[in-house]
Amino acid sequence: MNKITLILSLITGMLLGKRINAQTTTTGLTDLYTSHNKGKIFVNWGWNRGYFTKSDIHFTGSDYDFTIKNAKAHDKPKPITFRDYLQPDRVTIPQNNYRIGYFISDHYNISVGVDHMKYVMSNQIANVSGYINVSSPVGDTYNGEYNNAPTKIDDDFLHLEHTDGLNYASFEFSRYDDLGKLLGFEWNTDIFQINITEGVGVGAIVPKTNATILDRERYDQFHLAGFGLSLKQGINFTFFKHFFIQAEAKEGYINMPDIRTTQSKSDKASQDFFYFQPTVMFGGIFRL
Repeated sequence: MNKITLILSLITGMLLGKRINAQTTTTGLTDLYTSHNKGKIFVNWGWNRGYFTKSDIHFTGSDYDFTIKNAKAHDKPKPITFRDYLQPDRVTIPQNNYRIGYFISDHYNISVGVDHMKYVMSNQIANVSGYINVSSPVGDTYNGEYNNAPTKIDDDFLHLEHTDGLNYASFEFSRYDDLGKLLGFEWNTDIFQINITEGVGVGAIVPKTNATILDRERYDQFHLAGFGLSLKQGINFTFFKHFFIQAEAKEGYINMPDIRTTQSKSDKASQDFFYFQPTVMFGGIFRL
């Protein structure tokens, strides 16, 4: 009996010891820098690609009023080179994103930033409705009434791009969760942490539009053209408490009822469309 009692006592002691060690480890992990986010600020910088749905683009002026139906468009990424992506005086040229934010609680943050996308209407055959009645030597080639008429859209007729850019200046509200905690695993997240994030955003669209319509001089200034809405999902990899890489997929809606196209204030365009934007960003996070 004494031997049995001794064996049971040893087993009980081992189990209690493991439980005490586990509790100590768990308590230690809750005191890590990465265990709590409230009061931290973060900044990030990165790059994006843009994919756009077709849209009806309505052009109006003193002597024309027509709509290009279901116009296709694409983005305009720069080839990846050290000069364009990392040289300080050129880093704003590629399609880029930058943001600064503040954690109002361990799981929620607010942020402001700009998504610098680029939108280029493709050369295409598209249906056009409306009229053109201009007197310029080049533009009058296209005079006439259009009733859903298939028309060649190229630089001779008109060119439209928001490449400096399709700027979405937004406010975002997002949630962050430690993936390890969600799955029931714990490790030293001060060395490496994986988070998932979701968020919503709203903001203004301030493009610098490059448009040449019927051989007229383009308007080359930033202009408040409309608004945008967005949803995002992402995954965040944080290293050594303060540095992170974050990949996001953002879906959104853009509505621009007031696009300046030429030097004449009577010339403008309007359009709305949905977009999908994958991004990769690098950043830092620290406590105030």
